[in-house]
Amino acid sequence: MSRNVSISEEITYFDNWPHGQSSESQPTENDRLMESEDEGSIRIEVPSRPPTGARMGRRFTLNPLIFAKEEKEARRQSLAQLKLSYYPTNVNPDTYDTGLGFCGWLLMGLSYLLMLSTFPISVIFCIKVVQEYERAVIFRLGRLIGGGARGPGIFFVLPCIESYTKVDLRTVSFNVPPQEILTKDSVTTSVDAVVYYRVSNATVSVANVENAHHSTRLLAQTTLRNMLGTKDLAEILSDRDALAISMQAVLDDATESWGIKVERVEIKDVRLPVQLQRAMAAEAEATREARAKVIAAEGEQLASRSLREAANVISQSPAALQLRYLQTLNTVAAEKNSTIIFPLPVELIRHWLS
Repeated sequence: MSRNVSISEEITYFDNWPHGQSSESQPTENDRLMESEDEGSIRIEVPSRPPTGARMGRRFTLNPLIFAKEEKEARRQSLAQLKLSYYPTNVNPDTYDTGLGFCGWLLMGLSYLLMLSTFPISVIFCIKVVQEYERAVIFRLGRLIGGGARGPGIFFVLPCIESYTKVDLRTVSFNVPPQEILTKDSVTTSVDAVVYYRVSNATVSVANVENAHHSTRLLAQTTLRNMLGTKDLAEILSDRDALAISMQAVLDDATESWGIKVERVEIKDVRLPVQLQRAMAAEAEATREARAKVIAAEGEQLASRSLREAANVISQSPAALQLRYLQTLNTVAAEKNSTIIFPLPVELIRHWLS
């Protein structure tokens, strides 16, 4: 695989290259291109002989030009793809190896012969049925057969050389056991959740992971601890929906290579220690009392302003003062169900007051 990189190279020649050097230091055909992960330099081992009249060092450094931002990003992506090509890939249900070899074809022929010789009894063992919500992953001599998973309905299995595994595609839910979590503000809590998921690719769920359901359960527990461990207690108590959505995205991305689709995550309960519950209750009660006192003080302040304005208005009109006096007497008499008698006329009392 060849790659073209726009670079300017500096080659150092040595005129005093020793002619009697051993063959181990001479360039060989096995020398290859090696790229370092940093963007500063690329080291190359030259596979050819040095030019005539000069001796060239076996290793030399290429100084790259100043790449544009787009070129750097393209180079980084190409290097990442090159690294991934050396790792073993997971099973792809669309591609399979049809090369059974001589023994494979021989066993397949014997299987057909056995099926025909025992017909129609062999039909009972060769014809299988899967439900609408199921799929069957078939292996022939240990290899996946083409066409992906079978179903729903009837499918055919050769005796002795083929085996199958049924996979349920319905949505499955499970409870995440209560996890002891130390929050970011050093508070110990116990949190549990419920996860809803389903198998989106039957072939991948069988071939890429030993037990997809058990692995998903373990991953949900660790994800719950890791995510809530970076949050404060107030965030956990108030932002449950946002935390559930984030956890669902993380689980869905991690289980995609297992053929699992995480549909929903819900945080059920957040349990606090008894002492912390009492402290939080006392704090909430004190906060409510302080708020009530502030509201009462603000009400008294507004009432005082209103009384002052009323007093100013009444002082400017004697008739208004007399009406207010009579209104107060009427209110007092109505509350105690009593009768008030004036021994003197009101005009005379007003004259004495003046």
